[in-house]
Amino acid sequence: MARFKTANEILSQVGSEVGIGSTVDAFAEADIAWTQMIDLLNSCGYELLEELAWQGLVREVNFITQAGDTGKYEFPDDYAYMIDQTGWEQAGNVPLFGPLSAQMWTYLIGRDLVSYTIYASFRQVERQFWLFPQPPAEGLQIAYEYISRNWVIDSAVAPNPDVTYDDKVKTSADTVLYEPRLIERCLKYRFLQARGFDTASAESEYLRALQSWGGKDKGAPILNAGRYGYRYPYLDGYRNTPDTNFGTP
Repeated sequence: MARFKTANEILSQVGSEVGIGSTVDAFAEADIAWTQMIDLLNSCGYELLEELAWQGLVREVNFITQAGDTGKYEFPDDYAYMIDQTGWEQAGNVPLFGPLSAQMWTYLIGRDLVSYTIYASFRQVERQFWLFPQPPAEGLQIAYEYISRNWVIDSAVAPNPDVTYDDKVKTSADTVLYEPRLIERCLKYRFLQARGFDTASAESEYLRALQSWGGKDKGAPILNAGRYGYRYPYLDGYRNTPDTNFGTP
């Protein structure tokens, strides 16, 4: 992955900038400064995970409900958080309703509205994905997108075909899936901060990189302040696409 850098490339770049030099293998160095920098690199990875829904970390869940399901499903091991409004019941071509609040969930259960509920609904509770009704109907095709907490390609599994991801760097050859310039600025700032040095310039560089790459990570839609003009480019079920069997054959 030429666009991204290995952990050692990032560590060496920042090491040179802060005055401790570059290295062939930061994980083999005895100097405690390198150990601290490795730990701070992992801290930066977690920090950036919280800053933005980075496109390189988007993953999808897709499953079909089976007979005997309880309606309570485990999130993937790398699950960080769900991307809002991405839940769909694809077999019925309808969005999932939710996430339900505790009040809405208990209301639906208390009113016993199973036979009247049009859309499948969901709630995130007990670190699980719960579907309503419980048990769910068989054959629902549930899909949603989420942000993975795994921001590293594990070099222990090589060569690819099957890429294995991890949530921390463990060797110098691991590949970091953040924009190199961004995570280098974050690491430099955090290292100088931890060492008690002046961080004004490093902090400014980091925040500027975060703002810049946060805006470049994905494309932006055309914004229209007028009432007419730009039209939604897809078929619209509310305006021009009936559910079925409407209109003149």
